[in-house]
Amino acid sequence: MDIHLYDTKQRQKVRFEPAVPGKVGMYLCGPTVYSDAHLGHAKKEVAFDVVRRYLTHAGFEVRYVSNVTDVGHLVDDADDGEDKIARRAALEKLEPMEIADKYFWSFVDDMGRLNVLRPSINPRATGHIPEQIRLIEELIAAGHAYESNGSVYFDVRSWPRYGELSGRRLDDQEVGTREDVRDEKRDPRDFALWKRAERGHLMRWESPWGEGFPGWHIECSAMSLKYLGENFDIHGGGMDLEFPHHEAEIAQAEAAGHGFARYWMHNNMLTIGGEKMSKSKGNFTTLRELFERVDPMVVRFLLVSSHYRSVTEMNEDAFESARNGYARLRDAYREVERRLVDAPDVQNPDLTARIDAHVRAFEEAMSDDFNTPRAVAALFDLTRDVNAALAGDVGRAALTRARDAYRELGGNVLGLFAESGAAGAAQDEGELVDALMELVLEARRHYRLQKQWKEADALRERLTAAGVTIEDTPTGTRWKK
Repeated sequence: MDIHLYDTKQRQKVRFEPAVPGKVGMYLCGPTVYSDAHLGHAKKEVAFDVVRRYLTHAGFEVRYVSNVTDVGHLVDDADDGEDKIARRAALEKLEPMEIADKYFWSFVDDMGRLNVLRPSINPRATGHIPEQIRLIEELIAAGHAYESNGSVYFDVRSWPRYGELSGRRLDDQEVGTREDVRDEKRDPRDFALWKRAERGHLMRWESPWGEGFPGWHIECSAMSLKYLGENFDIHGGGMDLEFPHHEAEIAQAEAAGHGFARYWMHNNMLTIGGEKMSKSKGNFTTLRELFERVDPMVVRFLLVSSHYRSVTEMNEDAFESARNGYARLRDAYREVERRLVDAPDVQNPDLTARIDAHVRAFEEAMSDDFNTPRAVAALFDLTRDVNAALAGDVGRAALTRARDAYRELGGNVLGLFAESGAAGAAQDEGELVDALMELVLEARRHYRLQKQWKEADALRERLTAAGVTIEDTPTGTRWKK
């Protein structure tokens, strides 16, 4: 099945054709590791994790590179001011690399709880200073960059295609909004490739232009080219990075003579109570704070229930709806696995045909610009038919087909069932709960066989109080949260 995606640069859906048949090179702008991850990080990471997972499901071998910015990202994304990591280091009285390590591993932990797969390669900007210096030297030699007072700037006037990705004409770009105006620039819109380290600056390296540090944009051009090569397939990131960061990445790479990303994908923002998340508005939530009251899998379900190019609204009503929706899918999946243990050897051709139809609907949705809301709807349609069939006798073949559909589509593609993905801790916890519940239900069956109705009812009431529902059916006792 052909896969179509929305290419930001072409501003339309296009058929995806990898540069090398059967292989996909994919780069994602990763975190600047100076604070705990928040919901905005979750939306981006989950969105592109699903893209990667579906490409793998479709048979591609995916190399997924996501960088770590641990130097050069200045406050307000400007060319002047404090480095975000250096400023945090001063606040916490730690070395900059201690800050970078602390928040990198915090980020990894949060993404693991969301069942986001680890990147194939997680390169750090500070580990690739030589590559960045070499790329800057190529730009100077090509006449697209210049040194000024120990810093190096990209000459945007020398690259007429600057603005193609975002659709911004150079003459229409405002001065002094995203990039500070400096006298040492030839044009106020020129952006820094290398910055002279002022006295007392904690992060500095030797370079042909004196001690300094790389600009924020150059790192991604250098690292994506190093690990994916020229003309790699997909570059992803948040919509807020489209300009100037991604625009600058393209200019730096192509002006130096390197073919760059062939497709550009951007996820939309996340809102809380109808407003963009912001510390100043008081609606800022870190993932660590959120996970104290919301199951990470519920958060992931809510994220995949919204298209990556749509605005995702997060509020208590949305979380409650996500809890119910996720529980419905999870409980059906668990019941299918439970019934498989002693399933009869009967055929259910109609059910099997409906399951296959839902699988096709899921894949059609995902092949259409990774339309996860339609894919989730296909899983709910599957669940409706499966639940209806479970009221009677369902054979092993149909149950196995249903289980495989849940495991592959809900688990391996959407990442909703942690036991099917990388979150081993969640798998262990789920297996423990299942085993304990089987013991409880066995005790209740014993009470009922011995006509100890009072004890059986008391056990059921205690389970109800704990949030567990018991259902006695002709085919056995079921439980669900």
